[in-house]
Amino acid sequence: MKATSWVTLVGLVAVIGVVVYTSFEVGGVRCEVCIRFQGREACRTVDGDREDETRSAAITNACAQVASGVTDSMACSRTTPLKAECKAR
Repeated sequence: MKATSWVTLVGLVAVIGVVVYTSFEVGGVRCEVCIRFQGREACRTVDGDREDETRSAAITNACAQVASGVTDSMACSRTTPLKAECKAR
């Protein structure tokens, strides 16, 4: 193999290693949110770094299961959750 091939291979392995390492990184907060919207209910759990962002992401994920379309999704995200628990990890 040529030297440039080895350098390319090492670089590729390094990039893959960084991607794998960062994908296993766990956030500092875990939020579980349950939403009831138009008679349907869904619960989702999300890990993240900040509680407000993590709670918002959990609400968005739960609403994606029970709402259809942009208007319903926006209305669902403004619904008070049945359950919204966040814990530091």
